[in-house]
Amino acid sequence: MLAKRIIPCLDVDHGRVVKGKNFKNIKDVADPVELAKRYSLEGADELVFYDITASYEERDIFLNVVENVAKAIDIPFTIGGGVKSVDDFRKILLAGADKVSVNSSAVINPQLITDATRKFGSQCVVLSIDAMIGDNGSWDVYVKGGRENTHIDAVEWAKQGQKLGAGEICMNSMNTDGVKDGFDIELLKALNSVLTIPVIASGGAGTMQHFADALIEGCADAALAASVFHYNEIDIRQLKEYLKSRNISVRL
Repeated sequence: MLAKRIIPCLDVDHGRVVKGKNFKNIKDVADPVELAKRYSLEGADELVFYDITASYEERDIFLNVVENVAKAIDIPFTIGGGVKSVDDFRKILLAGADKVSVNSSAVINPQLITDATRKFGSQCVVLSIDAMIGDNGSWDVYVKGGRENTHIDAVEWAKQGQKLGAGEICMNSMNTDGVKDGFDIELLKALNSVLTIPVIASGGAGTMQHFADALIEGCADAALAASVFHYNEIDIRQLKEYLKSRNISVRL
C-alpha cells in the first residue's frame, strides 16, 4: 500500500501566506518561504502553494517565491494559480516546482491538461477543483478563486480531467473550506467511485479524526489542510503518529 500523504496548503496573496473561511475574510498569516521551511522540518510529505488572486487579477504567478521555496526545502511542492499555458508550466517547473496545478484555465481550455501532460508527464499535472453543492444536490465547479460558478458537475469534470491526462485531482470543498467540521466525505466517495488516479482531499480539516476519516472512509490518497497547521492546532508529526495508530500507512 502506498503511504498516505499529509500536505500543508499555503494560499499566497501578493507574496504573503493568507487564510480565510469559505474563500472569504482573508487574513495575513506568514512569509511563504519561512512557513515552507517549518513544514519541511516538521515532516510534511509535500506542500501546495496557490496564488489565490492571480487568475482573478489576470496576472502571472509569483516565480520569485517559487525559486526561493525551491532553495529552502527538499520535499516536493506544487504551484497553482494563474497558470494559463504550457509555457507557464515550463517556467514554474524550471523555477524549481515539482508539480503544477491548474484550475480555472483548464475549465476554459481543457486541452491545456493534455498538452502539459504530453510535454512534462502526467506526474507534473494536478487538476485542482473548487466545488460547492448546488441546488440539485450535486457539486458545481467554481473558478476564479471561487468567485464564479460554471455549473459544471465537479465529479464529471474530475473524470474528464483524468481522461485528459491529469496525474492527480485536488478536490477542495468550498462548503467545508476553513470551517473545521471535517472533509466532504460524500464528495470524496463520489470521486473514488469514478477515478483511478490519486485524489487529494481539501477543505474542512479541524481534528486528527477528520484526516483519518478522509483517508479511510473517503479513500483519499492525501489530505491537504491550511489553518490547523498555520496556527499550530495540529502538529504534523503527532498527526502522523495518530494516523499510524489507526493502521493508516504514512511516512514517519
